[in-house]
Amino acid sequence: MPEPSPVLLMTRALGLGGTERQLTETARFLDRDRFTPYVGCMIAEGIRAEEIEQAGVPLITFPVRSFRDLSLLRGGWELISFIRRNRIRLVHTYDVPMNLFATLPARMAGTPVVLSSQRGHRDLTPASSGRILLRLTDRIVDGIVLNCEAMREHLRTDAGVPDRRIHVCHNGIDVNVYRPVRTEPPESLKGRVVIGVVCALRPEKGLGTLIEAFARVRKEFPGVGLAIVGSGSEEAALRQQVASLGIAESCHFEPATRDVARWLGCIDIFVLPSLSEALSNSLMEAMACGCCPVASRVGGNPELVTRNSGLLFEAGNAEDLAAQLRVLVENVSLRKGYAEAASRLIATEFTHRAAAKRMGEIYDDNLRRKMSDKSATLDAR
Repeated sequence: MPEPSPVLLMTRALGLGGTERQLTETARFLDRDRFTPYVGCMIAEGIRAEEIEQAGVPLITFPVRSFRDLSLLRGGWELISFIRRNRIRLVHTYDVPMNLFATLPARMAGTPVVLSSQRGHRDLTPASSGRILLRLTDRIVDGIVLNCEAMREHLRTDAGVPDRRIHVCHNGIDVNVYRPVRTEPPESLKGRVVIGVVCALRPEKGLGTLIEAFARVRKEFPGVGLAIVGSGSEEAALRQQVASLGIAESCHFEPATRDVARWLGCIDIFVLPSLSEALSNSLMEAMACGCCPVASRVGGNPELVTRNSGLLFEAGNAEDLAAQLRVLVENVSLRKGYAEAASRLIATEFTHRAAAKRMGEIYDDNLRRKMSDKSATLDAR
């Protein structure tokens, strides 16, 4: 039996984000008979760093402070040395900073396979220079790993990436943590039908649409409540919107928390009103926990929320969202039916073990292809 292939998975930091969690789950559950995983980052702090170390996966820090100082060159040289010293066979970068930092040094080090990732729409990359550089990395790497079919279409159409270099691996959820267990809501929401969301409070999440739709529904159904769980740059504006609509007594804001499953356990209808999305971890977690999902018709949301597992609405359209919410508030059996179907879907098709298995297949395919190309080259000589 051949020796396991050493692989290096890379992300900028190891905090609470969805990308960081997917990398961690991949590192934990890759088949050890086929792969020996290492994890590389720039900032080795946070809950995911603890999980990686507890799993016995070596964690290496490449301390790049900025892309505009000498730490970038030092970090690049340290990466090249690490790859050569440990005979890394495959490098996979999981986020934009690592796509930009690590793909060229990995190629310079002679790594047989270099993969990057695209886990969100490229318009969300702040600087146009960053988007231009990402197009260059598209040509450096052997393939790009996406988390939904919507991102495949985005890269084909908007970035001109050939389909043969695109690989889809859906996100996976730990269904031992995220499962249908009802919990008590905060005092202000007790006895209400709780509509809620758990996400970063950023502009692209479209949370103003949710608040506007909730205000409309509340006029007809005073017994509803709204829970917004998360932190971010939009919090002050959202609080002001709630106050101006006169619905503050029906709304609860909760800062970002590690105890996401407990909050999802008290939400009846989970709404993801994103203006831009790939495959949302927040939506998957809510579905796994038995919330009835309602999501905007963007990105990977329609791949999760089907006719049988929830409702969709047009992004940014508060009246369309309000119409879906009215149906679900009124019809308890429909709401529960969607919730049960959503939970089954995640538990059967979107587990973290299934995601790690698929990622292993992508790694195997690329390593085999590279060995085949190398053999063909040698034969030609």
